[in-house]
Amino acid sequence: MTDTTSNSLKILVYSDDSDVRKQVILALGRRPHPSLPEVEYVEVATEPAVRAQLDGGGLALAVLDGEAAPAGGLGIAKAVKDEVRDAPPIVALIGRPQDAWLATWSRAEATVAHPLDPFELARTVVGLLRPVNVGA
Repeated sequence: MTDTTSNSLKILVYSDDSDVRKQVILALGRRPHPSLPEVEYVEVATEPAVRAQLDGGGLALAVLDGEAAPAGGLGIAKAVKDEVRDAPPIVALIGRPQDAWLATWSRAEATVAHPLDPFELARTVVGLLRPVNVGA
């Protein structure tokens, strides 16, 4: 699901904490891997904004903060996977590694624990995005 008008990948970054959103964007940068096109970020801080972006389509990936309030990213991920046709892959940011079972329940494709390790986040995101460009 690439944005054909600009040949970039759109990544949704959801957290009620602007610092978490900034950490994600800084960790991934404009081009998380040479085999990928540049990334365009869509930052959102509320569940309705997540829904609006998903309804608009064109997202290659969503990074959802499981620690966000009042709507946690894991609950949003579960709802998205249950209700949105062709939902993008989801990376759930979890409070601790022991919470990975919750991400399994939410049907997120991957997890990264707080505090965020930029290298782990980049590896995880690139692993999910690379299949998008096979044959592109």
